[in-house]
Amino acid sequence: MSEATVEGVVHLVEETKTYGQKGFRKRLVVLEQSNGRFPNFIPLEFIQDGCDMADDISAGDTIEVKYRLSGRKWQRDANSEVKYFLSAEAISFTSKGSATPAADGPPTMDEPPVYEDGDIPF
Repeated sequence: MSEATVEGVVHLVEETKTYGQKGFRKRLVVLEQSNGRFPNFIPLEFIQDGCDMADDISAGDTIEVKYRLSGRKWQRDANSEVKYFLSAEAISFTSKGSATPAADGPPTMDEPPVYEDGDIPF
């Protein structure tokens, strides 16, 4: 996995969604960037305990997010088509300008999440 940062204006903050019997949690935050002719919308996933970090994010905030790219291969059975999925998992963020007063210091996650086969719904 690789780590990088991206900065943009928060376009959307979804509510936390819970999946499966083990209670996998995911929360989508979409950043908007104006990098030319068309706006660029970047979906970032806050997962498990990281979902709570997104409580401090509001639409209109300018934030910088440290994220990790994660890819996954999926195949229903041996005879079906193989599909590949890519996600940007948010690790932490820093507020660069806020629509609302920011909390003290940037939130961070202590440890990256661990997945077992079948834990992540698509």
